[in-house]
Amino acid sequence: MSELNTTAEFDEIIKGEKPVVCDFFATWCGPCKMLAPVMDKVAESMGDRAVFVKVDVDKNPELAVRYGVMSIPLVAVFKGGELAAKNLGYVNETELTAFVEKNI
Repeated sequence: MSELNTTAEFDEIIKGEKPVVCDFFATWCGPCKMLAPVMDKVAESMGDRAVFVKVDVDKNPELAVRYGVMSIPLVAVFKGGELAAKNLGYVNETELTAFVEKNI
């Protein structure tokens, strides 16, 4: 799972053919740190069906504002360049897998 560092990178990836699952996080956020290994596991098991990325909201505040990210961690699914679904807060692997399955 790669971390996107620019708005241009993000815009390019979400316009791709595959759905994009994005983890909006911050390095200082405890629940974000707990979610990171869960995201890695889900990305590993579902990486052939979607692109999994991370966006640090402190490094990319313009993306946080654009998508209304007021609290983190926030997992968002993008399809065809548009926000399709989002899930706020920590979730376990089963819950995250179900969310991604439902929305990709």
